Amino acid sequence: MKKIDIDDELYQYIASNTQSIGESASTILRRLLNIHDENDLVVPEKPVLADMPASKDAAVATAQSSETTLDVEDKKPAPVTQLTQQHANVFNILNKEELAMQKGVVGRFLFILSALHRTHKTDFSAVLDVQGRDRVYFATSKEALVNSGSSMNPKNITDSEYWVMTNSNTTRKKMMLHEVALGLGYSAEQAEKIRDYL
Repeated sequence: MKKIDIDDELYQYIASNTQSIGESASTILRRLLNIHDENDLVVPEKPVLADMPASKDAAVATAQSSETTLDVEDKKPAPVTQLTQQHANVFNILNKEELAMQKGVVGRFLFILSALHRTHKTDFSAVLDVQGRDRVYFATSKEALVNSGSSMNPKNITDSEYWVMTNSNTTRKKMMLHEVALGLGYSAEQAEKIRDYL
């Protein structure tokens, strides 16, 4: 499998066309490009790949070639809108390999929260409602967390104005992720899956 770099707008466009939880980028692109089956490549009436070969073997070879280009004159991606943001889901952003490279539980915890923030920037303030009986878990400044209790060990959620308390055990961090996911509109089953990434 080849890896490619794409810009954020194109990534959001692909993510906005997700039809089921955990659907891979390859599956989404196959649907958008009208390529129906991994074992049986179907060339659409108007080929999206320039100079697409007729045979399956040649098509695979061409697809693997770095010289394959996309003909974007026929179909331009829709602009990313607020609606796209609402339908985006974190399973399209969470990369298990990158997650595994994070340093310890705290690193994975912050990585997952950062992915949730990137996916739900406009609704992410819902995390401020996730609190303990006598502890604040999230705040919009380091000082707010430090002033709310002792031994908070606040950490910034990457690329956001939000801070999270990290001085808690793994079980508590999992509970926090679960509550955050529910607050962002995920189902209980999806929230459990996000929690279990930790």
